[in-house]
Amino acid sequence: MAANAVATKTTAEAECPQCFTGDLGWLLSNANWALATAMTAALAPLEISGRAYHVLRAATSGEYTQKALAEMVGIDKTTMVVTVDELESAGLAERRPSPSDRRAHVIAVTKAGERKLAKAEAIKEQVQADVLEALPAARRKELLDTLGTVVQGLMTDLPECSGAPRRREPRA
Repeated sequence: MAANAVATKTTAEAECPQCFTGDLGWLLSNANWALATAMTAALAPLEISGRAYHVLRAATSGEYTQKALAEMVGIDKTTMVVTVDELESAGLAERRPSPSDRRAHVIAVTKAGERKLAKAEAIKEQVQADVLEALPAARRKELLDTLGTVVQGLMTDLPECSGAPRRREPRA
């Protein structure tokens, strides 16, 4: 009887992910973790993290303060300070006085940062293509468009939450 219990448990454990197939939170969380892990590995030769890539990418789209970039990218302000410090140390970005608020600084991408970003963008496109190749070509764009719509809707109307979940870093 104990052998059957072990066999049943092993079978149940092996099939467990199927019990989450209709759970959007679980699916998105695990898709994010797998993609972030793949991106971390792919970006490692460039000596840039996925978080730094996203900050650089967002910073190239306009003049944004650290706080605005942190909100745009979805990281807390302490992590943002560390990330910008790393980008500055690597010569990829710099803090400049804001033209509209002398108390604030905008994050500007340097020429070296633009070159690094172009390489990282190519890597991101390849990783994304590899991940999406499981889908027929017509469904790839549909998935990205649908997720974009869902995320935009969620991000514009977040509920008040005293214990908001932390965004985790991918495991190495």
